[in-house]
Amino acid sequence: MDSLKELDRRLLAFARERDWEPFHNPKNLVMALAGECGELLEHFQWLTPAQSARLSPEKKEAVALEMADILIYLIRLGERLDIDLVEAAWRKIEINERRYPAERVRGDARRAEEYD
Repeated sequence: MDSLKELDRRLLAFARERDWEPFHNPKNLVMALAGECGELLEHFQWLTPAQSARLSPEKKEAVALEMADILIYLIRLGERLDIDLVEAAWRKIEINERRYPAERVRGDARRAEEYD
């Protein structure tokens, strides 16, 4: 019960049962997604990198739920725009593998356009 397709079906049914599909247009979903990303960011805003890697169980649960909200909105957006998120992710990984060859960028976090 963990595939994106199953989640997509469940989320679509959830929205339809509540007559929320009119509100789940791409613009509104992107805005909601941005808001949820901000809520996730708040959990890390003043932490050091080390603290961010060692969350308390309570903080980790709060972060998990914010991440779930983000995933939910992404899945809904994919459904509304007829975008297969898994296929898009595989395409993006292939692009990044070409853009950032390991032998060239290992240990360097610069963006591709910053390389000579």
